[in-house]
Amino acid sequence: MEIENIDIRYPLPGRELEIAEAHEIEALKERSQQPIPDPDEWLDEELRRNIVLTSVDAVINWAQRSSLWPVICFPACCAFELIASQASRFDLSRFGMEILRASPRQADLMITAGTLVWKMAPQVKRVYDQMAEPKWVIAMGSCGITGGIFRSSYNVVPGYNRIVPVDVYVPGCPPRPEALLYGIMTLHKKISKRSITEMDSKR
Repeated sequence: MEIENIDIRYPLPGRELEIAEAHEIEALKERSQQPIPDPDEWLDEELRRNIVLTSVDAVINWAQRSSLWPVICFPACCAFELIASQASRFDLSRFGMEILRASPRQADLMITAGTLVWKMAPQVKRVYDQMAEPKWVIAMGSCGITGGIFRSSYNVVPGYNRIVPVDVYVPGCPPRPEALLYGIMTLHKKISKRSITEMDSKR
């Protein structure tokens, strides 16, 4: 089949078309001296969303303060305020402390309260020594801090800090659950400043 009478019209004659194409190519070469940046901003954003920089101290301290397991040591009258702090209104479980341990070997926080007599002091010391390291002590109430109204008696220990090292004092007779919660949060702040490279001299 033969095709005839086809009129192919170019906007420019042959030689001028070649010159125009050459100018266009040279202009493109001039504009293309530097590579165009790769469209990989999404990669940087993905990395920013999925990489968290922290320290070993921060991770360990966060884990320890978020899962304190308390053991109760002679709570006496303050037991009612401690029980109230465990109930739904104050909810100690939000701090990871919903289970009060019956064995000191499963606990790392001792909440001491009530009058301590010298005859029972060795038992308190024994409970503390059996707790897992690292361990902390909260002295709750006036009796736990100074011996309370019985401190002048010959058989009363004038504060649990004579027997075990105390980290946080919660004053009151008895202190309200809000005070105990404040003491626990104060202990959290103290734990968050610890370093695994430092040895605690009082332990």
